[in-house]
Amino acid sequence: MRTPVFELHIRPMIRAMDREHMRFAFDLWDYDQIVQHADDVAARIVVDMPPADFGGPWPDEWVQLFRRWMTTGFKRLEPGTAQYTWNQTTTATTLRATGTYPAAGYNGWLQLESETDTEKTYALYFEAPDNHPGGTPEDFNIRERYSAADNRSIFIRDNAGTHQIH
Repeated sequence: MRTPVFELHIRPMIRAMDREHMRFAFDLWDYDQIVQHADDVAARIVVDMPPADFGGPWPDEWVQLFRRWMTTGFKRLEPGTAQYTWNQTTTATTLRATGTYPAAGYNGWLQLESETDTEKTYALYFEAPDNHPGGTPEDFNIRERYSAADNRSIFIRDNAGTHQIH
């Protein structure tokens, strides 16, 4: 069974409304803060969080997923590092990230984090394997394609900060 990951499985279950209602105590979207308060969160989501008046409570499957995330070590994604290129042809625009993973068994991708009428922001994420296989780190060539007509500014957030690519 796949190990739950904060950015992929836990964070998407927490709505902006949930976050806003809990800001007086801590930020539900902040990995370090939710890990620090995980026992309290786990106790509350079983009983009355979020409240029924605000769309709660969570289904049992979500509660179990949160608990499994806790018991498997609070896994999260790592921001990656890469060299980036942007290429536009008459048929498509291609954003490419190339480099070498930090260790054997890693996986990575460009994830669209936000977009407006004028820009798109991606994050380069690496996911460590649950069991490190040993061996040589692999090179990667990650590609994201979109319409050639899309001429918005492109930003990528990674381990070194945020970069404007186009």
